[in-house]
Amino acid sequence: QVRLFSTQSSSSSNSHLDAGRLAEAEKCESQLHAMIDQVSSQQDKIAALEEMKVRQDEERVQLKILIQDLEKRSLQTLINKNVVPVAAVVIMACNRPDYLQRTVESILKYQKAVASKFPLFISQVLVVAISVLVFSIFKCVGRNFLHCSFQSQDGTNGEVKKKALSYTQITFMQHVDLEPVRTERPGENVAYYKIANHYKWALDELFIKHDFRRVIILEDDMEIAPDFFDYFEAAAKLLDTDKSIMAVSSWNDNGQKQFVYDPKALYRSDFFPGLGWMLTKSTWMELSPKWPKAYWDDWVRLKEVHRDRQFIRPEVCRTYNFGEHGSSMGQFFDQYLKPIKLNDAHIDWNSEDLSYLKEDKFLTKFGKDVASATPVHGSDALLKAHNLDVDVRIQYDNQGDFERIARQFGIFEEWKDGVPRAAYKGVVVFRYKGSRRRIYLVGPDSLRQLGV
Repeated sequence: QVRLFSTQSSSSSNSHLDAGRLAEAEKCESQLHAMIDQVSSQQDKIAALEEMKVRQDEERVQLKILIQDLEKRSLQTLINKNVVPVAAVVIMACNRPDYLQRTVESILKYQKAVASKFPLFISQVLVVAISVLVFSIFKCVGRNFLHCSFQSQDGTNGEVKKKALSYTQITFMQHVDLEPVRTERPGENVAYYKIANHYKWALDELFIKHDFRRVIILEDDMEIAPDFFDYFEAAAKLLDTDKSIMAVSSWNDNGQKQFVYDPKALYRSDFFPGLGWMLTKSTWMELSPKWPKAYWDDWVRLKEVHRDRQFIRPEVCRTYNFGEHGSSMGQFFDQYLKPIKLNDAHIDWNSEDLSYLKEDKFLTKFGKDVASATPVHGSDALLKAHNLDVDVRIQYDNQGDFERIARQFGIFEEWKDGVPRAAYKGVVVFRYKGSRRRIYLVGPDSLRQLGV
């Protein structure tokens, strides 16, 4: 009986085990079917997205063909075949139609008389469609999602395109940019990436596709001076013949009313000013293959990029930046941009001899000017400079010392890659309170570099 009971108990336990295993197996099978259904559903979605991408690619190709055809027709009507253009002028537009209108009206006021020499373009990035954004998100799955962004920073306002197309004197270019932005560091403003990509595309179009010899780059928040085009035409000859000049700018970082006097004065600078500048095709062909993903202007300021070449800048600006609201969010606007003096004096640049800007001549002349200035020392240099009615030079020992002195006078304190804004051989020159008197802030090695 004991053996029989034991056998029956064992049989009962095995039955319970078999039932549990069966239930577990049924549960696993159910889960497997659910996973198969889910995978099948995802495969359908993937197939739909891939089909959507094919359609979008086809639409993009057709759109590019249409845009190129429109550009070609517009360009043919604007360029006089009997006149070789000095430079194409491109306005880099974003999402501010009111700013764009103000910029274009300022340019057209002076460009009409020289339209064949300076054909005008507006470049804007095409708005990314929602369906394309969906596909971009799908592409980004599996990456570090924190470093993926799908915002369209350029061209988000249809009124910009409408405004640009309303000007018959201007060729409108549209950048079809469907790629997602992957920032190098979390939290970065993707606008700087979009802007750099837009610049590369636009300059490739103008230099490579349209084969312009030179291009002047403006932004959609600038007004120009009456002699803007004459200035660049005269400077183009210098840019072509002096290979130690990388670009010509219409901007002076220390061009505020209280720091300028002579509208004819031009300088060489080791610091790229930007904000209305001209470069040649040969220089662009050097820069284009290594163009950065973001912060393109600071990249141009690196010594390894400009390689001991300088930039021509005026004492009195030929552009005025009114863009209080933009990617930099009005940074320094009230202190540095709003007080800028826009040239209003008539200068006959065609009769001006700019040979003094050649590297050897400028080095010698500028060195003599610095050497002849009265040296001023001490923490009260500003007071001493105020009491002297002559040009003065003040030596700084390092970046911190420069920033302290610059702060006293109110000029730009910023450096990039060891170079102060507007500096030449470490020397920053500006006028004292709008007078003829010059103040030279001189670096510890500047006199040696100038041969003084």
